[in-house]
Amino acid sequence: MDGVYLGSLTYALGTQKRHVRESAEAELLRSAASDLEAAGFRWHHVCAPDETAYDLARRAVAEIEGTSGLHDIDAIVYATCLPEPQDGPIRDVKVLMDFPASRLQAEFGLRDAIVVGLHQQACTGMLGALRIAKALLAAEPEFRRVLCVTADRFPDGAWYEQAYNVISDGAAACVVGREPDVCRLLAVHQITNGGLGRAGDDETVGTYFAYTHRIVRETAARIGVFPSELDWIVPQNTHEQAWRIVARLLAVDHGRVWHPSLPDVGHVISADVVVNLTALLASGQTRPGQRIALAMAGFGLNWQCAALEVTK
Repeated sequence: MDGVYLGSLTYALGTQKRHVRESAEAELLRSAASDLEAAGFRWHHVCAPDETAYDLARRAVAEIEGTSGLHDIDAIVYATCLPEPQDGPIRDVKVLMDFPASRLQAEFGLRDAIVVGLHQQACTGMLGALRIAKALLAAEPEFRRVLCVTADRFPDGAWYEQAYNVISDGAAACVVGREPDVCRLLAVHQITNGGLGRAGDDETVGTYFAYTHRIVRETAARIGVFPSELDWIVPQNTHEQAWRIVARLLAVDHGRVWHPSLPDVGHVISADVVVNLTALLASGQTRPGQRIALAMAGFGLNWQCAALEVTK
């Protein structure tokens, strides 16, 4: 196999856009609006009452269908962080097995595609989906393209804030395949520390810097470079000062850390890395041969990083 490529990047956000002050007044945030604004957050996107995580996934996938197409899809890897909310006591557990990946397969007519669900990697799930897609293409010579999807929606009444980050409901999708596309997928690396699985917000923040530094450094090593040789780092949206610290630890110019969607969308569970990567590729600043690291952290605790090479 000559290479595995990533393309057809799309995303969809909850249809109700709210300012953090509005959400603070509605008691949807735990921190003061002024503190979250100081961290770089301004707006976030919340689903309408009748809008589900599956609706978000369907919108993201429909955009691929309408542009590059959904031909030759041999597998769907569907990453979620949160289960769909259920009403009341459950007698027949069949309702819990209404799997969104199967619904997508049927709705978009992907009859030849197998489905894989991924739901215990929290906010790093999209990068885990890329890793599984890459492995499937290596292990199954007849597979041509894998559709990767992530979608999450917070339950009604939940705080739209986790570990001091403002949350948006959202989904993202992309295709990993054998044919050349906008980026070559070089490697995906993961670290899990299950001993920290029930860590509180302060403990999670306390581990963020050491593990994020480690995951980027180890991923760079897997493609034979130092972090300082990466052309771009695209992280999830978190406190805007966090990556100034991590960049210094990695000896990376902070100007090459790309997360411009922070004020407009906040943290979109596992989708904001796709939002930010889409913005970078559309910015006109990338060149063929440049190397990009996608870095994410999530409860569990999990850290994942994907290394890409720009091809177009």
